[in-house]
Amino acid sequence: MTPIRLMRSFATVGGWTLASRILGFVRDIVMASYLGAGAVTDAFNAAFSLPNMFRRFFAEGAFNLAFVPMFTKKNTVDKAEAEAFARDAYWLMASFLIGFSILAMAAMPLLVWVIVPGFAGSERFDMAVLFGRIAFPYILFISLTALLSGMLNATGRFATAAAAPVLLNAAFIASLFLAAYFDWPMGLTLAWAVPVGGVAQLAVVWFAVRRAGFAMRFRRPRLTPELKRLLIIAAPAVLAGGVMQINLIVGRQVASFTESAVSWLYYADRLYQLPLGVVGIAVGVVLLPELSRRLREGETERARDAFSRGMEFSLALTLPASVALVVIAHPLISVLFERGAFTRVDTDATALALAIYGLGLPAFVLHKVLQPLYYAREDTRSPFRYALNSMVVNAVLAFGLMPFIGFTAAAWGTTLAAWAMVFQLWYGARPMGEAAQPDARMRDRFWRLALASAFMGLCLWLAGQALAPMLYGPARMLALLMLITVGIVSYFGFGALIRAFRLSDFREAMRRGQKKTG
Repeated sequence: MTPIRLMRSFATVGGWTLASRILGFVRDIVMASYLGAGAVTDAFNAAFSLPNMFRRFFAEGAFNLAFVPMFTKKNTVDKAEAEAFARDAYWLMASFLIGFSILAMAAMPLLVWVIVPGFAGSERFDMAVLFGRIAFPYILFISLTALLSGMLNATGRFATAAAAPVLLNAAFIASLFLAAYFDWPMGLTLAWAVPVGGVAQLAVVWFAVRRAGFAMRFRRPRLTPELKRLLIIAAPAVLAGGVMQINLIVGRQVASFTESAVSWLYYADRLYQLPLGVVGIAVGVVLLPELSRRLREGETERARDAFSRGMEFSLALTLPASVALVVIAHPLISVLFERGAFTRVDTDATALALAIYGLGLPAFVLHKVLQPLYYAREDTRSPFRYALNSMVVNAVLAFGLMPFIGFTAAAWGTTLAAWAMVFQLWYGARPMGEAAQPDARMRDRFWRLALASAFMGLCLWLAGQALAPMLYGPARMLALLMLITVGIVSYFGFGALIRAFRLSDFREAMRRGQKKTG
């Protein structure tokens, strides 16, 4: 029963995340068409990165990783106690973030200078400061949304929390078309869409939590003993999240000294975030409460099964995605973005960054699989130490390689630091016993998945050569669809033939995922 339920939950979260990412692609395609990779795009991407950077501290990152296991344990024993704990955490977070947002908006010029020093003295700097002040309150709304989503996930209600991000991308798309229709400033309109989308997300999960039986009425913020314990557990995770954000800052600093490089990395990031979001986020969201529950009840074998199925699901979809992003990076970027203000030069640079990110995709996803092993045991210190080591790897590579390979040093630093993090998480999990070790089924299927992915890569390369005239001609969208079809058929066909997986696993997961409503 556990594998089917986990696969169903993975499919539920992954399906809604896929919908959000598809809307995100529509947004990026429209934005690339209107703005290309110019100054306004650079400024908006830098400004939007600020609330996104800090959300890793307070939202789905550090704080929530500590909150979910504690809430899960309390909710198993006493729902009223769990509700009181969640209300205290919610209103304490809200009061803190209101003050934090006011300070950040006042210090916006300093924040912009720190993350993109190459903007100084140009119009990009002033625009980034203005856009940042408008967009930054998003951190309040998305952090509260993430805490409420953690409550829903802990009670097995995954659909609403997974669907909420769709609203942000819908707000972006609407703002782009409205700006074009009414001739509003495109960058300014995009900036205002950020807090609007945040409010919509918060409203949706708020009502879902009420339907789940939790009343989050206002209560005076107070630091209870339980919240003190939560903060003690969360502190190393917050610091680890800070280290990860330093990695991102390093990348933007390197890119900011090359005109349009911030946008090139942004578009490449958006494309590899599709499989990362659909698979990595889905597995991470489902796996943490599941492992917490199994370990608390002493069910080592079922915890191992959950961990192994999470890894198996991740690799079954991530390995072929990684190969595809490397092999067909250029046609992907060309077909999706090269129109209007987005030129062939932008395509060449973005495709190169995408291929480098593609090499790190399995590491980014495995990070999401391995980290719950620690947080489910309320061990937040070990990931912090590992993150510090990875930060050093990233900084040395990014700054050290920049004089030789330019802006791609940022992508190489991110990718290799991710693999360094995975190695440390894997090595550090050895003392955790069988619950942290892949079972026989996972070990047997790993090499088959790798072989199926390699076969798919060969088929994609051959098909890409044959379809090259179409991929860069008027029928390029049709050619890309044909290329993707070749990849899907070759991977799943050959994978089923060599028993890398059973196609029935995916069909069952999707069928049950569609039936799951909350």
